[in-house]
Amino acid sequence: MVQVKNERHSNLIAGRKVRATTAARHQSLKDDLLARATRIISTQGLAQLRARDLAVEAGCSVGAIYNVFADLDALILAVNATTLQAIGARMACITAATPQECFAAMADAYLTYAIENPLRWDALFSHRLPAEAVLPDWFAAVQDQAFSHIETPLAQLRPDLSRGACHLLGRSIFAAVHGMVYLGIDTRLAPLGLAALRAQIGVVVHAIAEGLPLVV
Repeated sequence: MVQVKNERHSNLIAGRKVRATTAARHQSLKDDLLARATRIISTQGLAQLRARDLAVEAGCSVGAIYNVFADLDALILAVNATTLQAIGARMACITAATPQECFAAMADAYLTYAIENPLRWDALFSHRLPAEAVLPDWFAAVQDQAFSHIETPLAQLRPDLSRGACHLLGRSIFAAVHGMVYLGIDTRLAPLGLAALRAQIGVVVHAIAEGLPLVV
């Protein structure tokens, strides 16, 4: 009886070790694929990310990719999540004397990121999930965290707003800045020079910040 119990205990430990080793191997592959996909998107663009080519580069099978990512869309979302986190980190580093100055600095930080990382930034908005797919909750949470920094100076200007209203208005302010950045640097749409684009974004952000106390 004691021998049987010892054998069961040994088998249990061995099983745990195997699962731990497998999990570690999967995590290592996942991290490697994410790094490689990020590099491909950053240097060649989203259209050049293909599962078969990625598998060859990583030295694994296509099936191995889908052992750690549900599909290629899941991998792209993972890359885009790191992009959002990078943008959010730049915003989080901003310190300014007034909420208006903070808005202006965040808008400039966003423009700078888009200029320095054009293909990676473009992938964030050009990627489309299949029509029947639903954006994962974890990715929506990353989005909210990245742009939550806008809500800090906004709450200073409008302390009367509820958290939900502040969140919604913050996203609207981001949308306004993003639209100017997108149109301003898109080479297909007669882009503005960088100096002119920075100046125009500054004017609009200043107008938004000054008008916020009057918004109902």
